[in-house]
Amino acid sequence: MKTTTQTRKFQSSTRWLSAALLAAVASTTVMAQAVDRPVRVILPISAGSGVDGIARAAAPALGKALGQPVVIDNLPGAGGLTGASALAKAAPDGMTLGILSNNHVINPSVFKKMPYDTLTDFTYISVVGSTPLVIVVNPAKVPARTAQELIALLKAKPDAYNYGSSGNGTILQLGIASFLDMAGVQARHIPYKGTGPMVTDLIGGQVDFGMVALPAIAGHLKSGALVAIGVGSKTRASAAPDIPTIAEQGLPGYEAEGWFTVAAPPKLPAAQVKRIHDAVVAAFAAPDVKEAMAKQSNTINPSTPEAATAQIKVEVVKYADLVKKSGLTAE
Repeated sequence: MKTTTQTRKFQSSTRWLSAALLAAVASTTVMAQAVDRPVRVILPISAGSGVDGIARAAAPALGKALGQPVVIDNLPGAGGLTGASALAKAAPDGMTLGILSNNHVINPSVFKKMPYDTLTDFTYISVVGSTPLVIVVNPAKVPARTAQELIALLKAKPDAYNYGSSGNGTILQLGIASFLDMAGVQARHIPYKGTGPMVTDLIGGQVDFGMVALPAIAGHLKSGALVAIGVGSKTRASAAPDIPTIAEQGLPGYEAEGWFTVAAPPKLPAAQVKRIHDAVVAAFAAPDVKEAMAKQSNTINPSTPEAATAQIKVEVVKYADLVKKSGLTAE
């Protein structure tokens, strides 16, 4: 009897040990698969935009900090709703992130029906920094080289000129709308599904002028395909100090600047929030990324998740007021 009891205990211990070993192997396999599986970073904007350039410059360093490969996925359309919707619906497992711009907080004031709640359907990781926006013209179509010369042309020929943007209600449209309003002039708006197509037509002559992130058109300014009228930020861009601000050209108080935030699906566990936040901070502190950001005149100062969430709330209210003042109607 004693032998039988000992045998049963031994068999029980063996089964327990086998189960434990199998669980450990399974856990290791899952972890290995997670490490091999790339982190998807959704950009609700087209390739060729300022944020796209920022994301691609930081992707290798972010992948290194996360210990996983990073894949950039451009999902433009509907002023950013398409990409943001995909992010809001993704699993909160740390495998899907998004980099969102000002458009994200403008959309609630531009669209009558939103496919998500801007404040509750996302986990905000960090408002990473900002990028300068520049009003540019096609030199073959617009013989202006300063803000005052552009204003004079628009006053002399009302509605003769058009401007492009990355979509209705985007920061690029609001930036021009604010400029026109302060100057007391008009121009026809041509919305595009992203910055890339708009810049292509701007260079091609289908569009007369527009506002674009400096990093996205730096090469075109250098080649002469486009000419900068002025920077929308409060101070001149460090990478292009020869371009004056719009404010210093007779429109004091004018300001239009782009910012970008890293976000995740809703209800992301706190441990994942910390892991990703730490990786974002490390990525943008990497020497090669810092150099790339400096060349693009981007200001990098990653916020905490708490500060990012608070800023989103403030920005939603801020842009609701700006949209109202601009006269835009909800779609």
